[in-house]
Amino acid sequence: MEMPERRPATLEEARAASNPLRLRILRLCLDEALTNRQLADRLGRDPATVLHHVRTLVDTGFLAAEPVRRGARGAKEKPYRATGKSWTLEIGEERGRDLAVAIVDAFRDELVESGDTDVTTTRLGVRLTAEDRQELVTRLEALAGEFKQRDDPSGEPVGIMFGVHRRRY
Repeated sequence: MEMPERRPATLEEARAASNPLRLRILRLCLDEALTNRQLADRLGRDPATVLHHVRTLVDTGFLAAEPVRRGARGAKEKPYRATGKSWTLEIGEERGRDLAVAIVDAFRDELVESGDTDVTTTRLGVRLTAEDRQELVTRLEALAGEFKQRDDPSGEPVGIMFGVHRRRY
């Protein structure tokens, strides 16, 4: 499967996406719509702090509010769901490293929180030509796109992270 058509992110979109807590909110709202209270509870954060990040994600189109519902105690709740917009954006070089660091931080937090001991990791240092590096990135993006197309609601939730960077030494 091919990757979806991507467009350059606006500065506001890039800033919104380059925060590990916001990335975790998006991940939590990927499979189910959650309220601000539910997000705060799952993240172990103050609801006011989470609400600030939720509003930023709504304002930039990464989250969408679903219809208001009644909670367990009869109170009105506004659930939010990830729109999948992040999959359609290309973050420019100016914010690319910020996004990469946010992704690593969010992935680390999710991995620790999962308690999973059946974890597969690979870390590799190689020297590649510019063409080989581009081929690697293109193939990793295609592989990610292929597995995104296989997303099965009855499947087990799995987190995946790829990263390629220039080593200093």
